Amino acid sequence: MKTFFGAIFLALATTSTLAQDITGTWRYIDDKTGEPKALVKIEKQSNDTYAGTVLKLTPRPGYTPKEFCTHCPAPYTNKPIIGMQVISGLKTHDRVNYSSGKIIDPVSGKIYSLKGRVSPNNKKLFLRGYFGVSAVGRSQTWLRVE
Repeated sequence: MKTFFGAIFLALATTSTLAQDITGTWRYIDDKTGEPKALVKIEKQSNDTYAGTVLKLTPRPGYTPKEFCTHCPAPYTNKPIIGMQVISGLKTHDRVNYSSGKIIDPVSGKIYSLKGRVSPNNKKLFLRGYFGVSAVGRSQTWLRVE
């Protein structure tokens, strides 16, 4: 009996140490070019959801990032992209899978529903922005900045 409870305790302890949340700084990778676009800091909010704020934009050869969200709806209209909260309301179910969030694309001004999951080694964040059903959307992989 002691062995059984010991095994359960060990399994729970191992799972909780491996399953880390998404707080931290992430490198946003363009899903079309594979180039880094920005650094986004994700923080846990007081209502137990997660929000992501743009820390830095990354220029690339032949591309200068926009400074302002010119095509965005209110309250984002003409606001600086650096410092903008681009992720909001993201909820966790088990510290690996996330859903019910929103993400804004500062270039197009479109707001998408958001879900995601963190890799087992906690170094990649797989995000899916979509309209209505997740089959209609885009996927991105973000890399943790250490």
